[in-house]
Amino acid sequence: MNNQISLNNVSFDFLKGSTEFLNLVMNNISSCVLMLDKHMQLQAFNESLTTIFSSRQNENLMYVRCGEAIGCAYNIEEMKECGKTSHCESCGLRESAMISYYQKIPVFKEKVAREFYMKDGKKTLKYLQFSTRSFYFNKDRYIIMIVDDISPLTQARDALKYKKQQINKLKKQIRIVS
Repeated sequence: MNNQISLNNVSFDFLKGSTEFLNLVMNNISSCVLMLDKHMQLQAFNESLTTIFSSRQNENLMYVRCGEAIGCAYNIEEMKECGKTSHCESCGLRESAMISYYQKIPVFKEKVAREFYMKDGKKTLKYLQFSTRSFYFNKDRYIIMIVDDISPLTQARDALKYKKQQINKLKKQIRIVS
């Protein structure tokens, strides 16, 4: 099989019938992969959902709306279902999924900062990068959403920017004193 993999590294066609391999790949990547229907309900997801968004870790999340599954702060605080909160109209995740589904336009590497509730009940600000695309499977159309938590990278970048600003202030003060 190693020869087959190296010869076909541009395509995984030889694995078409291997659901075991697909499940292994999906559950061992760090990106959260969500398959949603037009109502934004989860039809499938990988294990990264429970590491990036751990508000409902031990619950059955099948057919749960996206915002409810990922612990959207607005959904929880307003006690309204996903799609009906005061912020759903401006939700970048929801908007991109709908654009991909209804207009058949893929969305690549968009960024959003949002608050989510985690399994310990604490609200956490997360910086996410996500992509969406619609596709057909068994005559039904779905949305694939791939989400990466870029919070550590974003926070490190912001801290560096702040330190540079502090250094520049000190440099100006030194020039004034000199």
